[in-house]
Amino acid sequence: MELGIRGKRVLITGASQGIGKEIALAFAREECRITIVARREGELRETLKQMGGESRGHALHVADLMETDERRKLIRHSTTQGEGFDIVVHNVGGTLNIKDPLAPASDWNRVWYFNVGIAIDLNDLLIPEMRKKRWGRIVHVSSISAESVRGSVPYAAAKAYLNAYVKGLGRAFAPEGIVISAIMPGAVYAPGGPWDGNSDINRKDPEGFLRKQADFLRHHQAVGRLGNAEEIAPFAVFLASRFATFAQGSIVPVDGGTM
Repeated sequence: MELGIRGKRVLITGASQGIGKEIALAFAREECRITIVARREGELRETLKQMGGESRGHALHVADLMETDERRKLIRHSTTQGEGFDIVVHNVGGTLNIKDPLAPASDWNRVWYFNVGIAIDLNDLLIPEMRKKRWGRIVHVSSISAESVRGSVPYAAAKAYLNAYVKGLGRAFAPEGIVISAIMPGAVYAPGGPWDGNSDINRKDPEGFLRKQADFLRHHQAVGRLGNAEEIAPFAVFLASRFATFAQGSIVPVDGGTM
């Protein structure tokens, strides 16, 4: 199926591993020109290599997007190349290992900014150019935690906020050819992620991790297994395609039947 995005300029944050990396590879297969962003240069370069490298029109940008100057440098770099981005995928996010519901407001704010604030600030810089072209696609990677509220409460609250933001922003720019949407992945295995038994956190209590995983799969996952990043990425690509013209503010769960 021809998605109509060949040659489009794509920005993907949090693209060095897991879902972000698979989304980058999926867009590369559609022959887009992609800029991938993350903090870890080594992993980012490996992703770039797997995408086909700079000869295919791809680029990497090493940045900690929690820092205001880093976000501005990213946008300034893209605009000095003479083009803005047609498609943006906001994948950066996570719990920051802040899981206590009684954490101080400063910790809640950090989790909020990591999962929502970065996207808001980048959108504020990128949407004006999309409005000039009257075409754009912005896909946010939310989480089924926004609805199920399992695990980190600050994280779930941030993702719920993100969903409300996507709905409101999507409606606001619907008449201007800009489609703003989100996907809500469920429990997905990724190296170093919360469902990786070899991650630093889970290695501290391997038996406890296995019990938690078995209980979750038995009682809360209809499909009975974890998902993988390859099962999530196509949804992000489709929401960026020419077919997603009626998906303004849409939030799509991809969760294996989370219960």
